[in-house]
Amino acid sequence: MHFDELIVGAGLFGAVYAQKAVEAGHKVLVIDKRDHIAGNIYTKKVSDIDVHVYGAHIFHTSDKAVWEYVNRYAEFNNYINSPVAVYGDELYNLPFNMNTFSKMWNIKTPAEAKAKIAEQIADLHITEPKNLEEQALSLVGRDVYEKLIKGYTQKQWGRPCTELPSFIIKRLPLRFTYDNNYFNDRYQGIPVEGYTAIVEKLLEGATVKVNEDFFDLRKTGKLSDGTEVTYDKLIFTGQIDQYYDYQFGPLSYRSVRFETEELPEENYQGNAVVNYTAADIPYTRIIEHKHFNYGTQKTTIISREYSSEWKPGVEPYYPVNNEENNALYEKYKALADQEENVVFGGRLGQYKYYNMDQIVAEALACAKGAGL
Repeated sequence: MHFDELIVGAGLFGAVYAQKAVEAGHKVLVIDKRDHIAGNIYTKKVSDIDVHVYGAHIFHTSDKAVWEYVNRYAEFNNYINSPVAVYGDELYNLPFNMNTFSKMWNIKTPAEAKAKIAEQIADLHITEPKNLEEQALSLVGRDVYEKLIKGYTQKQWGRPCTELPSFIIKRLPLRFTYDNNYFNDRYQGIPVEGYTAIVEKLLEGATVKVNEDFFDLRKTGKLSDGTEVTYDKLIFTGQIDQYYDYQFGPLSYRSVRFETEELPEENYQGNAVVNYTAADIPYTRIIEHKHFNYGTQKTTIISREYSSEWKPGVEPYYPVNNEENNALYEKYKALADQEENVVFGGRLGQYKYYNMDQIVAEALACAKGAGL
């Protein structure tokens, strides 16, 4: 079978690109190595609860065109992301705001909070931060850093903050209002029917095959059922270093492991997202899925998230965009730029951290650049 486009990866980037290609009258094949579509935004019903299988995904954007585009494919609720942080026996609101500071220092006014932070920063005498720890301390002072940043960041990156470069934290937003809305974006919500339903609609009109490995197809020219496949253009959303057989060496990624269980109670933690910021708690956060859609089911489902170093055979989630990896990526990008009929997209294809709205915008831009 011959296709105008072969899209590798049925996640958000691949699905949006496929929608534009099908709309233009193209014959499109989408393959994915997993046994389902929707990539990391995959949601599935368990006991009538929409479970975010690969972690919490809250759609937020200030791009009106992107918001209108995704609303063509789903109805969104009015969920506002307001995570809570647990440090020992203490509970704090995130992002860092007046509720956080009031609880931490028993104060009431923005002037008091600013004075407290400024006093702690001045006492540290850090002029040129040498690592992430010193950078964070110089921005928020010792209390916020020790309780809400240090342990969580070490778990995320798998190494002490003193061994992480300072540029990872260029700034830490401090809000001197009593506002627990994590995002500043104009539009925010979660699809009422889950993210998988959006991707299903985006992929309408395309031929979709799951449990298909692109590298097997590249080697044999055939799908797993023996169907021969040819195509004019490739849209690749996997790891760019793997595409080029790691010829310059592998890029670094962080991965996430999930422990998900159903509990015989209606409400486990009272919030969709609770971060555990102490280093002695092995997981970074617990997600209670029903709260994303204001669920009233008789049971609940939670997921504990454990951050880990990526290795072959494990799913990569986040690029590690330090100076060394960015320089290595530029070598792969130089090869990619020479390709005439290959588009690299998404977090793994472009080795860049994207939010969902940025993925949609980038996929639309790539499709437009291809004349779709």
